[in-house]
Amino acid sequence: MHAQDAGELAPLDAYDERAHQEAMSRARPIPRISIQAFCELPETAEVVQIAAEDRRLAKAHVSVHMGGVPAGVAHYQESPTPNLILIESSLPRQELLGELDRLAECCDAGTKVVVVGHYNDVLLYRELLKRGVSEYLVAPIVPLQMMESISNLYNDPESDPVGNVVAFVGAKGGVGSSTICHNISWIISETLQSDVVIADLDLAFGTTSLDFNQDPVQGIAEALSSPERLDEVLLDRLLTKCTERLSIFAAPVMLDRDYDLSADACDMVIDVVRQNVPFVMVDLPHTWTSWTKRLLLSADEVVITATPDLANLRNAKNIVDLVRQSRSNDGPPKLIINMAGTPKRQEIPVKEFCQHLDLQAAAIIEYDAETFSNASANGRMIEEVSAKAKCVPTLRSAAMLLANRHEAPMPTKKSGASAALAPLFAKLKLKR
Repeated sequence: MHAQDAGELAPLDAYDERAHQEAMSRARPIPRISIQAFCELPETAEVVQIAAEDRRLAKAHVSVHMGGVPAGVAHYQESPTPNLILIESSLPRQELLGELDRLAECCDAGTKVVVVGHYNDVLLYRELLKRGVSEYLVAPIVPLQMMESISNLYNDPESDPVGNVVAFVGAKGGVGSSTICHNISWIISETLQSDVVIADLDLAFGTTSLDFNQDPVQGIAEALSSPERLDEVLLDRLLTKCTERLSIFAAPVMLDRDYDLSADACDMVIDVVRQNVPFVMVDLPHTWTSWTKRLLLSADEVVITATPDLANLRNAKNIVDLVRQSRSNDGPPKLIINMAGTPKRQEIPVKEFCQHLDLQAAAIIEYDAETFSNASANGRMIEEVSAKAKCVPTLRSAAMLLANRHEAPMPTKKSGASAALAPLFAKLKLKR
């Protein structure tokens, strides 16, 4: 039965752009499992290979083979089966069921099977489920569709979903990335009444404890020193509770020790935190190491804070290019323009700044030294010290966007011409 027939599985054949966007938020990180795929078509093998390189499968070991079901049967007569087998077959219903029965004779207990077929057939789907097949996908498939299906097999739908990790990074030091991170985190926790943890990874100079007027004894350094010991109980002891819903993983801010972090240790700590709260906000320092790069590229969302000047434009473009190149199955990073309109500072017009990055700003925050310095001096958030501040609606809009509660980004602020800056753009080879 082909897709046009009356008994078709319409949802399986309707993987449109809307479904693609939804899958981006539903496909969660997949644990350390082994996955072996046996494909018939090169196109399907390419999809599996693209998925294998995605951040969500970073911990999984994926191997791709050709030959479909017969190749799989021959392989597993000699070798043990992995955690998950993905099989592609263009055979019609009865022949496919017969081949899968042969495969079942070779499978070890606990192995899951996902079938990619070429017939959108309800009866086939039911028969596959009866035989213990975990999922049936109709070709052609796309990487996110495959990742979402695998994710559903290893993330219990009855339990709380794995938390979203949002990485905040400044295009340059001093642009206010930490301040933006802290205020957005507070807004999400207060507005959505959702648990949020801020992980301050600027271990030597982090400001999270200052911004929330806290003096923690322990924090993220203890977790990173022995990540294998971190569990829900220890996590609760190391976190500092700022409000009913917001906790911080504070930086030690001590210079009598070295902070040579391991990328694996950072991964392990963030994994534990995201299993316990819906939102993990990672406040990254303005430095470039193996662990900052990995945390940035493995996050569910990336937020770049920049001020509209030349150095920020160069650095932001480098970050944006890296993120786009390394995260082809994700949306672009979110751009927040901070301190726009600073007096007596020559700025790149925001519109042109965004055009050179090929991004639309998620938020444009006007320069407001009085409000921000008042909040910082008192260890409070912007909305707490001045609910009517001009930036409050902007921060709220950005927070809802990151929480997937608001889809439309804010319009980019219009600015005048910038002919005087043309030589600088040429120097950076940033084409208008």
